[in-house]
Amino acid sequence: MIYLKLLWEFLKIGTFTFGGGYAMLPLMRQIVLENQWLTEQQIVDFIAVSESTPGPLAVNMATYIGAVAAGIGGALSATAGVALPSFFIILLLSGGYEKFQNSRVVKAALAGLRPAVIALIAAALVSVLGNVFDTGALFSRSNLNGLLIVLCAGFLCYKKKHPILIIGTSALLGILLNRIGA
Repeated sequence: MIYLKLLWEFLKIGTFTFGGGYAMLPLMRQIVLENQWLTEQQIVDFIAVSESTPGPLAVNMATYIGAVAAGIGGALSATAGVALPSFFIILLLSGGYEKFQNSRVVKAALAGLRPAVIALIAAALVSVLGNVFDTGALFSRSNLNGLLIVLCAGFLCYKKKHPILIIGTSALLGILLNRIGA
């Protein structure tokens, strides 16, 4: 029965969210917490893991959540649930895309979706930031995380460094800071 529940919940996530994995995070977080499949901290931790492993964020998250909730069968159910809607939507739209790509209605619908997608991504960011920062001393782990966020954003936006370099360096810094007790 848990397999059907995972399949159904992730079908909803895959069907009703636009804009990729980050846009799915608010709905995914809500459903996961309501069903007590993961804790808030586990969600945040696995967002980091999903970003540093190959594959789409939403698929990686669904697979992990399903595995934690119900083992391999749960991983397969959740992954199928999140991936199947996109597969079928693309399959249906691909045949008519050329015909409708210049449609004013299609362009207007896509233009209307863009702000909603940005809002969903921003909501995911705020949710994750709330778990990264806590109150504490000047050299707390929270403040070091904040410094790393600013540095990584700076290197990505202004120095145009490759994201893989940023991810690898951040992971090494995390290991180093953990070893020195920061």
